[in-house]
Amino acid sequence: MRSKEQHQDAQSGVSPHPSRIAPRPKWPAAILLMGPTASGKTGVAAAIVEKLPCEIISVDSAQVYKHMNIGTAKPEAEFLERAPHHLIDIIEPHESYSAARFRDDALTLMREITERGRIPLLVGGTMLYFRALVEGLSDLPEADPAIRLIIDTMAEASGWPALHAELSRVDPETAARLQPNDAQRIQRALEVYYLTDKPLSDFHKKPKYVYFPYTPLKIALLPGKREVLHERIAQRFEDMLELGLISELRTLREQYALEPTMPSMRCVGYRQVWQYLDGEFGLAALREKGVAATRQLAKRQLTWLRSMQDVNEFDCVAGNVAAQVLGFLQRELDQESKNVRDVS
Repeated sequence: MRSKEQHQDAQSGVSPHPSRIAPRPKWPAAILLMGPTASGKTGVAAAIVEKLPCEIISVDSAQVYKHMNIGTAKPEAEFLERAPHHLIDIIEPHESYSAARFRDDALTLMREITERGRIPLLVGGTMLYFRALVEGLSDLPEADPAIRLIIDTMAEASGWPALHAELSRVDPETAARLQPNDAQRIQRALEVYYLTDKPLSDFHKKPKYVYFPYTPLKIALLPGKREVLHERIAQRFEDMLELGLISELRTLREQYALEPTMPSMRCVGYRQVWQYLDGEFGLAALREKGVAATRQLAKRQLTWLRSMQDVNEFDCVAGNVAAQVLGFLQRELDQESKNVRDVS
């Protein structure tokens, strides 16, 4: 049960445990704006860049793809013109992008942004990317297209649940935390095992090399009422269909040699529309499956967020959430500046 003070803090939108945040080294500030899909991250980011000298770095594993605009909910052209985003539209739909590459790209951009006297504002919902950036990565082998093709061929013949069973045999620890149809992660875990003859779980137990020379201001947009987020998700998917998501994917399939197993086509929304275009189900089922998959994505994102340390939580369905976040950031940044002046 929350104490009165905790309840008041929750009502104000600020995490009720500020005392758990350790004293920060005197590193440049970086704002990490995180939240599940449909939590309003873009609107909050827009309010921040209006008032603070920030440059936005997208932390979204789907928005890296060119020509995938509707289903990835990329910011509108007007906002991109006013506040250019880094790491949007950087690869083609048939290409792959990884957490390791994101980490390298983001750290390079963050250094350039701070050298310009500005603040990196990292915005998105790909929690793996945030964790890789702040906590580092295990020393894993690079992806091997030939091995992946073999695994995909096995999946086509036997199905991903069968490959999940194979993963349970060679790496039961990793298999236990994956769903039988989590194709992307099953593929990667088997790939690592076939390349190294060691289970992925062994690599995760080794110490990581961590390099993150920034003071992270972590903000999580979390729903005070889960049902409101679900309503937003349903409306967002309906809006995507009205904007032409089906036509967008149909055009992509005509222009590129895409396969449903490619990372871009595993993105929520595109995966379901692909099945619809292949005649696996009708439009009503597409709506149902698209919304259900997006809700599952949001659930996973919330689980990641609640496991992270030193996060300042704000209710994303509150009407004044942008003002709350901005006020918090201004206070934190003012305190950071004061600390630097005191030290100097």
